[in-house]
Amino acid sequence: MPPLKKIKYLLFLRDVLFLSLTAIGGPNAHLATMLALLINKRKYLTEEEFFELQALCQMLPGPTSTQTIVAVGYKLGAARLAYLTLIIWCLPAVCIMTVAAFLFRLLPPSSNHFIEFVIPVAVGLVAYSSYTIANKVVSSNIGIVMMVIVTIFCFYFRSPWLNPILILSGGLITSFSYKKFAPEEKQPFNIAWANFFLFVGVFVFALALGALTDWKLVKVFQNFYRSGALVFGGGQVLIPMLHTEFVELKSKACMTGQEFLAGYAFSQAVPGPVFSFCSYIGVFAMKNNPFYMQLLGGLVAAAGIFLPGTFLIFFIVRFWTQLKAYRPIKASLEGILAVSAGLVLSSALVFLSTIQTNYLFNYIIIMATIIIMATQRISPALLVITAFILGLIF
Repeated sequence: MPPLKKIKYLLFLRDVLFLSLTAIGGPNAHLATMLALLINKRKYLTEEEFFELQALCQMLPGPTSTQTIVAVGYKLGAARLAYLTLIIWCLPAVCIMTVAAFLFRLLPPSSNHFIEFVIPVAVGLVAYSSYTIANKVVSSNIGIVMMVIVTIFCFYFRSPWLNPILILSGGLITSFSYKKFAPEEKQPFNIAWANFFLFVGVFVFALALGALTDWKLVKVFQNFYRSGALVFGGGQVLIPMLHTEFVELKSKACMTGQEFLAGYAFSQAVPGPVFSFCSYIGVFAMKNNPFYMQLLGGLVAAAGIFLPGTFLIFFIVRFWTQLKAYRPIKASLEGILAVSAGLVLSSALVFLSTIQTNYLFNYIIIMATIIIMATQRISPALLVITAFILGLIF
């Protein structure tokens, strides 16, 4: 590798580490800080190239901000630099959330009062996220209808397999309205299938290995890999899927609703990808096993949730220019986003139903959180930290 290129790669990885330790506030905030540092200051790519990669990642399942920064790494230095980018971007948050899971589990039930303020703040954040995503991505009549139907349906019928089916169905329905987009000149495809086969092969192998051996760690990996492969819309849509699978579903339940919400709230104050919350759940999923197995549970969950999106971005970024010329692909995004908005709205209703109905103060905190987020430029991390401090004081 030429010395100048090596220095550029090292500088890029240093910038990625800086972002992983400082970027708080979810995908939108992450993308803004990436644009400021990686594009406007360092000029690794042009703004046009960056926004094109961002648009591509928004159309794919998986964590948008993670896929975007990995795609930038791929454009600069191919797969090797992209994998290093993924590790450096994710590892700090994964480590923090893994440690948080151990600390939350070590606390005796009598001391859990310190998260009393955190739980309703978390519910308020989910409720506000549901409003913002619906307001931002749903504008057509068919989108609104789909969102409402999904919201009601998923509130009463919850299954980890239902969400991806609805998302894919929504994309299929709106893909037929492709004629409203102007035709574009199409170019011949040149597809390298290796990463797609890796994307499918890893899941099939994990599924077969889990069936043959009944290893708990393998099952944890395949559960999160499935979610990472089929969740559109980022962390806001992932949260209801995880709540259904690991809190509500009796065969897989490994934590209480309070433990789930406390971990989710804490993840809002942690820099880096929101999907690192999965490492927190991974520790709980292995809670009846030795310490090292619980630690592996957190790491395996993180690997499961981040890898499918990485494989897909490696696969599609090579022929994205040709793919985006097809109008049905563009049209399907409307249905995918409408269903995603419905899933987030449904999760807000589910979380609201977990709050004690006789505890009026919880509802006051929820409403205050929503109002503050809607009217003030305040980071969710600051609200969560304030809630933790108030819980410790009172």
